[in-house]
Amino acid sequence: MKTLAEVDALADRAHAGQVDKVGVPYVEHVRAVAAGLAPLGAELAMAGLLHDVVEDTVWTAEELRAAGVPERVVRIVEAVTNDPGGSYEEKIRRITRDPDATLVKIADNAHNSRADRAAGLPPEQRERLAAKYRAARRVLWPAADPAHVATILRVVNPELLAEATAS
Repeated sequence: MKTLAEVDALADRAHAGQVDKVGVPYVEHVRAVAAGLAPLGAELAMAGLLHDVVEDTVWTAEELRAAGVPERVVRIVEAVTNDPGGSYEEKIRRITRDPDATLVKIADNAHNSRADRAAGLPPEQRERLAAKYRAARRVLWPAADPAHVATILRVVNPELLAEATAS
């Protein structure tokens, strides 16, 4: 069974050399997502660290299991991984069927929605992504415990707290 520190090291190795849309090392994103989930438990934090590993690296779910990643964590990662044939909206609806996956996606969405991250994007891309993430929040947030949503947002993107309390 992997520890949180071991899963962090695995995520660091898996995402080595990858950068986000604005050139920041990609591991910073998954660590921010994990930080928002940490108050809700180590396995959710692990899922935050690994949420993009199957989708964006050579790692498979089977390899995560073989590496000692807890089954619950791998199931969450599988639940948030893109289905190549489905739309983003279908993916979000599918994720809400799993309470843990919903929390991971809320943390991911919150970090992706940070104004400081979006500031480096071209205006049309920034606006398109902001609309996409807002629409996803309208589906994700009602599917989760409001206290858990607030816990995640306080860590990952406090600017969204006003939006969360208004919905």
